[in-house]
Amino acid sequence: MPARPASPAGVGSVEAADTWLCSASVLEAPLGEAEAADLARVLGALADPVRLRLLSLVAARGEVCSCDLEGPLRKSQPTISHHTKVLAEAGLVVGEHRGRWTWWRIVPERLAIVRRALGG
Repeated sequence: MPARPASPAGVGSVEAADTWLCSASVLEAPLGEAEAADLARVLGALADPVRLRLLSLVAARGEVCSCDLEGPLRKSQPTISHHTKVLAEAGLVVGEHRGRWTWWRIVPERLAIVRRALGG
């Protein structure tokens, strides 16, 4: 089982149940109730155009400051904070406070889990 990513400064901690971490693809075996709920929460976090763009911006740069997301996303800082919080709660990104800003990076293991669960 992959190690859980650390949550620097308590931002974006991965609190999702790991019941589906080792599960086969949803195409290979039926999901249990808890597995389906966990996967649905992660997919729900991805089911928003702003969050998908935000995730792709962070992935493209490796790490990005919240302050550098306003321009490309054309969203206010409170809106960006909301979306990063949703992604962090799903365990897709982790943040680290540096001064007054949070720097975000992808959790590649979580994206790999989603790919695996969808049979990819």
